[in-house]
Amino acid sequence: MRSENASAISTPVAASQSLTLAGMLFAVSMTFIDQTIVSIAAPDIIHELGLSSAGMQWVVNAYLLALAAFFALGGRLADVLGHRRMALVGILTFVIASALCGAVPSGSLAQTWLVAFRALQGVGAAFMFPAALAVVVEVYPVHKRGRALAVFFGIAGGLTAVGPILGGWLTSWTWRGIFWVNVPMALVAIVLTLMARIPNTARREPIDWAGAALIAVGMGLSVLGLQQASSWGWDSPATWLCIAGGLVVLVLFVLFELRTRDPLIKLRVFADRAFAADNAVLFFAMIAFVPVFFFASVYAQVALGQSANDAGLYLLVFFAGFAPGTQLGGRLLDRIGARPPMLIGSALATAGFALWAGKITDLSLGAQAPYIAMAGGGIGLLMTPASTDAVNRAIGASYGEVTGITQTVRNYSASLGMAVLGTVLLHSTTGNVEDALRTHGVPAEAAHGTAVEITKSITGHGEGGHGGGGASDASAELIDAVRRAFAEANGPVLYGMAAALAVAFGCALFHPGTKVTAESAADGETAAKVAEPGGATV
Repeated sequence: MRSENASAISTPVAASQSLTLAGMLFAVSMTFIDQTIVSIAAPDIIHELGLSSAGMQWVVNAYLLALAAFFALGGRLADVLGHRRMALVGILTFVIASALCGAVPSGSLAQTWLVAFRALQGVGAAFMFPAALAVVVEVYPVHKRGRALAVFFGIAGGLTAVGPILGGWLTSWTWRGIFWVNVPMALVAIVLTLMARIPNTARREPIDWAGAALIAVGMGLSVLGLQQASSWGWDSPATWLCIAGGLVVLVLFVLFELRTRDPLIKLRVFADRAFAADNAVLFFAMIAFVPVFFFASVYAQVALGQSANDAGLYLLVFFAGFAPGTQLGGRLLDRIGARPPMLIGSALATAGFALWAGKITDLSLGAQAPYIAMAGGGIGLLMTPASTDAVNRAIGASYGEVTGITQTVRNYSASLGMAVLGTVLLHSTTGNVEDALRTHGVPAEAAHGTAVEITKSITGHGEGGHGGGGASDASAELIDAVRRAFAEANGPVLYGMAAALAVAFGCALFHPGTKVTAESAADGETAAKVAEPGGATV
């Protein structure tokens, strides 16, 4: 017998699809921009408020930690309380926290204030995003979802690159503007949402608060360990205590969910081979997709000598491929299913990142641009089908819950990618810069220490931020050598991204190729039949 009250779910026919999509895009655009915009304003925030480098790192991390910890709960609340209602709750929470971040007072309270309301921003985003995506899925019928979510992910993903550009422009006025810009965007999102007349389909089901606490602690601890690995060191007990402790709690969460009557996450959805393959593809793709913004931005500033704003334009080359890739992926999903575009996209992205790595020491955007666009196009091609196909396979039309699952997977993967690939960049840069210093006559003993300081500076792990570090007073020839050493160090990072996409290709092979039809979606079932523990079909 099905535990879900499928009869309570109906496809809203009165809602305006275009207004709904526009409203949800304005809502989630704030969360995507906020992932990158704050880093650009960091030097100004540190200077005006007197924060330490470590304190500023917590300002950035607080948002990402809250996002990781509360995605699953946000998805479940969206199903229980209603997708439209939770989207509005998330928008209001996010924008209030944003306004308070911009209003941070100077003095001893500044760091605590900013960290606390950045965390509240993360909670708002975690409540908003699953609900917003569920609203779009609910409004569009199955045969149109691919195209609709292609626009959703294409525009929303592209806004991540806009963050550095917008951040640079706003910071020239005041760094507080990077938070206040969310206020008009939120107002537009709220007005469009109300105008769209979206029904609020709630489900009267209990919420597994114990499970919510377990996954919040598990995700929070493990992501914290990954975030702090570069600062604490991979050999630090604190790093591994957080990562291992978090993973242990997540195992306990799984065991608890399998035994509870009304779980936070219906883990049996992973018995659907297609759903499991979709999430595996997303996991390995996100190892590259989110970190590439950070690495490409730093590379453009250090190796190519561009300003922060120009570095943002460098990232737009990636989206010259990503945007059309998402549109094509959505159309292919609607016509032939998720498996073909996921296979083509992961193969294209693998080749793009590998070829980009081969050209990384050619300090010319023109030489790299075709491969950057190829990498972006490949990820765009696989992202929409993988994300949409996973949501389409929700048990009992629990779209918010399944969106919470996919976003948790993506967020954790991005943190893992940043931690591992960041360590690769750090060690590669240190070794390359040390060799360059020795070549230019710096004694071996001094070369290593200087290389470490330069590396920390140009990768953002030191007090000086992005820049030339210890090479600032050196000869132009030595500065050029350091830039080339750093450019070369980015090669292993890009090859690592290519390897992750190659694994994503292997995961896509396990997708059965089945397609969710309008009939199966209306019945609230997955395309592949999943049996409950008594043999009943859900």
